[in-house]
Amino acid sequence: MGVLAAAGIGHSVVNGLETGIGRVDAFKDMKNRPASGNGMNVLLVGTDGREKISREERDKYRLGGAPCHCTDTIMIVHISEDRDRASVVSLPRDSYAEMPEHVDRNSRKHHRAHPVKLNAAYAEGGPNLTVRTVENMTKVKIDHYLEVDFTSFMKTVDVLGGVEICTSRALKDHNTGLDLAVGTHELNGGQALQYVRSRYVDAAADLGRVQRQQRFLAALIAKTTSSGVLLNPVKFRDVAGTLLESVRADEGFGTTEMLTLGRAMRNFSPSSSEFTTVPIGKMGYRVPGIGSTLKWDEAKSRKLFQALRDDKPLAGQRARRKAVSVPVSPQQIRVQVDNGTATPDLGKRVDKALRAAGFRTTGTPGPVGLAPGAPPAARTVVAFDPRWDRSAKSLATALPGCAMRPVSGLGPVLKVVAGTDFRSVRAVRAEDAFQGEFGAVTGDQVVCP
Repeated sequence: MGVLAAAGIGHSVVNGLETGIGRVDAFKDMKNRPASGNGMNVLLVGTDGREKISREERDKYRLGGAPCHCTDTIMIVHISEDRDRASVVSLPRDSYAEMPEHVDRNSRKHHRAHPVKLNAAYAEGGPNLTVRTVENMTKVKIDHYLEVDFTSFMKTVDVLGGVEICTSRALKDHNTGLDLAVGTHELNGGQALQYVRSRYVDAAADLGRVQRQQRFLAALIAKTTSSGVLLNPVKFRDVAGTLLESVRADEGFGTTEMLTLGRAMRNFSPSSSEFTTVPIGKMGYRVPGIGSTLKWDEAKSRKLFQALRDDKPLAGQRARRKAVSVPVSPQQIRVQVDNGTATPDLGKRVDKALRAAGFRTTGTPGPVGLAPGAPPAARTVVAFDPRWDRSAKSLATALPGCAMRPVSGLGPVLKVVAGTDFRSVRAVRAEDAFQGEFGAVTGDQVVCP
């Protein structure tokens, strides 16, 4: 994205930068391609390239082992026709894929079409087969190909002066060495690489890593567009020159394309970008000889890629409210509301307000059933099974001043007993809460507040 941000720098400077880009023929001999849609589609891939990193840094950031010569990150970046929006769709590397007929670039053997994990396309056929496989799966025509490796990633972050990342929970991965406490962190290049590579932080595995990659890209856009890089020729040349040391692109990505995208990014901001992951229909879809894969949801993914072809926004338009960060997304929390007072319809009001905030309420609030002469509940209570304590904390945050009551054996449905103190529901959101039809979020929703 730094390469694309040549805003207002000038033709001569960009011409000089263009000569530093490594070139690949990503579209050689491609036939029967999808029809062009509106806007521009760039296939952005991140490759290993750890052999270019010093032994000291490899040890420090746990980059041991041989490079895999495969794609660690795969994203379709769609630039809208009016150049006002960038839609980023992540394609998990473990996605179940149907690889087209091809000749293996290593063994030179001819292979018929066969199932693989998506990242194997690069290992067997490089950029060309990767583009063919993605087009075959998405029916989205790829206009340009950009490839960035570990080295350029680390150096570019360092030249920018680091990138700010926030987390509402501790992140630790022994494989990469990532160790972030709750709060805000300024990550250097090596730490940023740990952040986007970590996949053993929690049970979300590769999908969790994809979300962190999207979050980092949003933060990178925020840093680039707010730090004066685009308006300072010297700073821009330093950043772009560093990035281009290890970037490879298709032959058609030249000066004109850089300037066009650069002009588009002049007024770019995190809210101009939106991020999502292709909808997954089945986790752990096992394929003989390949292992566990991620099978896309055919209907939802078809609709998502049609939206890209039609140049439609993915996140949708909605009123933005400031929201408090919580550990669990409201969309994952089931709630039963009961009225603990004698006020008619209070239960319905609380249920409706919680549902509007994203919580999965039952929609059938009931009365507590006060004993004759018993006073109404003065304070709203969140009753919860201790096994769902993180969900309970998220719900309690949405109900300022409520009391929390652990109840063993209550199960996964949390209970709210509305008291006379109820006034309103506070807006909350989880760090990785996905919204909208395609689970898309805009960049301003995931960067540090």
